[in-house]
Amino acid sequence: MSTLSGAEPRPAGAPRIIGIVWGLLVLNTLGSAGAKTIVPLPRSLIQMVTMGALVAAFTLALAVNLRLRIRPSAYVLLLTLLLVSSIISSAHLESGFGALFRCFRLTLFVGTLWLLTRWWNGGLTFVRHHIRMYFAVLGSVAAGLAVSPGAALPDLYGGRLVGALWPLTPPQIGQYAAVIIGLTVLLLLGRRTDKKSAAVIIVPSLVLLALTHTRTATLGLIVGLVLAIGSLLLTSAAARRFFSWTVVLAAVAAVGFASALQSWFLRGQSQENFSSLTGRAKVWDALLSAPRSTSEQLFGVGLGDKSFGGLPIDNSWLAVYNEQGLIGVTLVAVIIVVLGGVALLRPPSLQRACAIFLISYCAMASYTEAGLGDASPYLLHLALAASLLALPAEATVLSTPDVPRLAMPELPRQRVPRWARRSEAT
Repeated sequence: MSTLSGAEPRPAGAPRIIGIVWGLLVLNTLGSAGAKTIVPLPRSLIQMVTMGALVAAFTLALAVNLRLRIRPSAYVLLLTLLLVSSIISSAHLESGFGALFRCFRLTLFVGTLWLLTRWWNGGLTFVRHHIRMYFAVLGSVAAGLAVSPGAALPDLYGGRLVGALWPLTPPQIGQYAAVIIGLTVLLLLGRRTDKKSAAVIIVPSLVLLALTHTRTATLGLIVGLVLAIGSLLLTSAAARRFFSWTVVLAAVAAVGFASALQSWFLRGQSQENFSSLTGRAKVWDALLSAPRSTSEQLFGVGLGDKSFGGLPIDNSWLAVYNEQGLIGVTLVAVIIVVLGGVALLRPPSLQRACAIFLISYCAMASYTEAGLGDASPYLLHLALAASLLALPAEATVLSTPDVPRLAMPELPRQRVPRWARRSEAT
């Protein structure tokens, strides 16, 4: 399909194995906790698979980049500083030896990104790898829904779609669906794919997103696309037409399907439960009111499972504050600001629009989802944005060295006779 292959050339010298490396990074960030699957999978087995995928990704990236050729990247440099801060906070073992293991995992993740920076040149190659891999993940979700609808739509999650073959939660599925929908729409507007191929990606992903009832992913998709398409309005007629039609259709849907949209958005929750963000606010208040030493405020308690008091934090900023302290929060904020600032300074282009979509989506999701402080899909989305904002490597121009000229004696001027000058004149 042209959505996945397209005519976009691969970066100069980029081997095909780079796509495998990116896919292994995606597999590593799927996580090991989630819904019950049709065939019970031990958590230790899932962790072995995900961790093995990360080790394999680092090994393959190192194999194709043995000379350790890397490109400067402010994003990966900031991630490296966040890694150092995480190691300092985890060395106290307040979160147990699991914190050191998570630091080792983050080290391999950041190291793999450093090795991949060699092929970050502002092209769309990694966008296609991203779409391929997450569409394959969504394919497993769809297969689980077809095989066992009861396991894929369990009552434990209120009938929301989960992964029945691989333990994926509704927010995870919604995130993957929203990201590849947004990227595919932008590829379509940029004429890097055809309508048929785009529909193959967008339509099933929209169905799965609707079945997850994930508000964060839906709002992130809408806001991200509005900002991304808005950056193309002055240079793309297709973007202007799409934006106009979207506004019209949104107005019609808001009037004709207001009650249905409201019921879908509330998911049967009471007003009190909705206002407390499904109980998240109680965990946040408890985390902020807990006493902390100066060291814990600055560096946190070390990398953990993004929970407090046995309950998930579900907020990237508070999770980073708890585990990596104010220093970690500052570094994560600088990451978002730097990527957003670079995107705004770039001239309008499809690559810039894709980067704006990814950055804005991650910023939106950070309020109700954790993951900006550890190896996660959100850091992978931002890595993709960083690759899109990277400037193409300048071609080396081979210049011929200056060769000293031999000094030649000047010949005396010969005097031309008058009759010769008259003949030339005639």
